[in-house]
Amino acid sequence: MTLAELRIAIAAQGLAWRGAFHPGAADLPVGAQIGTLVLVGFTGRENWPFFASSPEAADGKPNPLDRWSRRIVSAVAARFGATAIFPFDGPPWAPFQRWAQKAEPVYPSPLGMLIHPDWGLWHAWRGALAFSQLLELPQPDRRTSPCESCAEKPCLTACPVNAFSPAGYDVAACVAHLDTAEGSDCRDHGCRARRACPVGAQHRYAPDQAQFHLQAFRKAQR
Repeated sequence: MTLAELRIAIAAQGLAWRGAFHPGAADLPVGAQIGTLVLVGFTGRENWPFFASSPEAADGKPNPLDRWSRRIVSAVAARFGATAIFPFDGPPWAPFQRWAQKAEPVYPSPLGMLIHPDWGLWHAWRGALAFSQLLELPQPDRRTSPCESCAEKPCLTACPVNAFSPAGYDVAACVAHLDTAEGSDCRDHGCRARRACPVGAQHRYAPDQAQFHLQAFRKAQR
């Protein structure tokens, strides 16, 4: 297996390569033996049609995106002799955000979500491939956080109910707003604060993708 073959297989299944790294003992559960972790997920709009046209998206059963992710990532893992790990399996929960910051240039944003220099806030992780061997990896991308050069930080002033502040994220205020008529903009197009970020604006989710995630978020808060 070459890294190029792995990347091609990941893309063919509708997933995006989200970086890789050689984990240390502090990155893994006690006793785990993993030489290389490869993260996979979504970037912008480009992967969404693969899920949207899947059997899981149409069957009406719970957690369609998680079930699709499990099927697709597990198939890639089996093909290349890796173990599939998922962010939705737990507790205990795999530390995907910590892994992501070691695998590619993502950083905490003022909204709490991790921001990428290219994709902005429009990306996600759907799984990881754990290899026992040390794969030869390219030099890491050392770009800095785009938030460092953003003086205005429009993300912090765009929320109509001020759900984001230095004190943290007011989930209750956000959910209450989404349940009102005034919340239709966020419901139909995605979080207004998230959309206010200028980084990667061309990769903002299309309405169907944004609505799917907002509906899942609201359901989880019930």
